[in-house]
Amino acid sequence: MKLAPLNTVQNAHDDSIWAAAWVPPTDDSGLLLLTGSLDETVRLWNPNGPDKLQTNTGHCLGVVSVAAHPSGRIAASASIDSFIRVFDVATNNTIATLEAPPSEVWQLQFNPQGTTLAAAGGGSASVKLWDTAEWKLIATLEAPRPEGLKPSERSGSKKFALSVAWSPDGRQVASGAMDGTISVFDVPRAKFLHHLEGHCMPVRSLVYSSAPLDSRVLFSASDDGHVHVYDAERKTLITSLSGHSSWVLSVDVSPDGAAIATGSSDKSIRLWDLKMRAATQILTSHTDQVWAVAFGPTLQTDVRSCLLASVSDDKSVSFYKYS
Repeated sequence: MKLAPLNTVQNAHDDSIWAAAWVPPTDDSGLLLLTGSLDETVRLWNPNGPDKLQTNTGHCLGVVSVAAHPSGRIAASASIDSFIRVFDVATNNTIATLEAPPSEVWQLQFNPQGTTLAAAGGGSASVKLWDTAEWKLIATLEAPRPEGLKPSERSGSKKFALSVAWSPDGRQVASGAMDGTISVFDVPRAKFLHHLEGHCMPVRSLVYSSAPLDSRVLFSASDDGHVHVYDAERKTLITSLSGHSSWVLSVDVSPDGAAIATGSSDKSIRLWDLKMRAATQILTSHTDQVWAVAFGPTLQTDVRSCLLASVSDDKSVSFYKYS
């Protein structure tokens, strides 16, 4: 399987683009892409053009995360302004505005069932869970600090939560922190389970495997330049993938579960074959840090293929075909 470059939209935003998420197709619309930028906007793209469909305003500071509901009809964006905006994809009408005190939200993800929105809780190192029926805060999942830290390391920026991911069954949430630790929670019981250790620098991105037999497998991307593959239930590090020459800012897994893509501050995107445990392709479409890579769902016109999108500090959005 390989990535074939399709199109790149230059100056897709007016500032660095830090977030991207695919919106699943609906009866009324095909597959769409959301991007979020430090220019304070969220933009919606048709990848077939690629064409910009709309620009969503509403935040007063940079947008750091975007997420789409499994229905494809609503989406959410998180900003440094400490608000989460939930909006209707088709009309751009605001459905809910969720307030998170300063630095209390960084990355968003809807659970696979669409009933809950998780937000990595920034400065409190917690994960906040919001009910999507009434948009009420239903739980705050807090992780204890790993043993052995000095008192001075138990506070401040090292606690900052950066990333969040749902397990395929929606029963667990993982969150990555500035200190390199990954916390795993049992959602039905709102209980901390354990830490996954091995990274020594911030964990920017997390994703669970999409392969049915590997639903325990969790991939993590870190500023230490490594991608780790964990068994999230058994607390074991399966393997560590290295090759990027700088921070790994984003990781996502292909719908077939056979590959992952990573974006890095070394300006490259790498495609990794998980059986070979090696990078099989290096793409250099961007001229600056690649903040997000995102695989779309399997294409309706070609079930063996999907799209990959990447966004960068260079203000561009690139599209690729994975097949």
